[in-house]
Amino acid sequence: MLKDITLGQYFPGNSVLHRLDPRMKILLMLIFVVLVFFANNLLSFLYLLLLVIGLIFLSRISFTVVLKGLKPILLISLFTALINLFWTGGEVPLLSLGFLKIYPEGIWRALFMIARIVSLVAGTNLLLSYTTSPMEMTDGLERLLSPLKKIKIPVHEFSMMMSLALRFVPTLVEETEKIINAQKARGADFESGNLLRRAKALTPILIPLFISSFSRAAELAVAMECRCYAGGEGRTRMKQMKLTLRDLSVFLILSALFLAIIGIARIPFPLSVSL
Repeated sequence: MLKDITLGQYFPGNSVLHRLDPRMKILLMLIFVVLVFFANNLLSFLYLLLLVIGLIFLSRISFTVVLKGLKPILLISLFTALINLFWTGGEVPLLSLGFLKIYPEGIWRALFMIARIVSLVAGTNLLLSYTTSPMEMTDGLERLLSPLKKIKIPVHEFSMMMSLALRFVPTLVEETEKIINAQKARGADFESGNLLRRAKALTPILIPLFISSFSRAAELAVAMECRCYAGGEGRTRMKQMKLTLRDLSVFLILSALFLAIIGIARIPFPLSVSL
């Protein structure tokens, strides 16, 4: 399961999304996140899934990689689906389990919630972390937030922290995997027993992981000081970002496709859920 976590990983490529200006990708990601919650019927959810598939083709990233990235949210998706399945009322129950009743409306709502979570995670990964390097993400975020510098907000430092946090997710996952294997080699058991016992068994993993994380943070701080890093004041960039006609065209086309969700959601359709 830990090996399937792809959050923060960058997959180099030469696709349309890889070449798109990082500022445009950040804005597209924000637009997509907002519009995902406008989908409220079967047509809009099908269109949403088609958009995600289209983004996969535009990024030229393997479907296998995208599916592996969805495995960590499987439990969250199932938990959300179960809540909506049993808590959504209706007219005629489809199945009664004591005080629990399952209605057709609950089934559809549970499926819609799964589709919404899957689309949200896959779309944001494809628009941002999978196709944008940490350096480009930092520069793009800093440029977008640059107006906040006028009110003394440390935009560069904030962007740097966001980039480092995403950058070290794969490193921490790899470190956790090594610690688990080392503890298993010493006879540790993480799979047997009840939930409380399994939670207690995580202590030999969490303590070394925290120590390793603080040690890496201290080494990174020393390395940045040795390179005379003192924040964003007076810093220059090796690569200057410039918006091109291609960037604006791709941004406008994808924005129009995303905004179409609002129109499709307004089409009367029997199978629908509230926002």
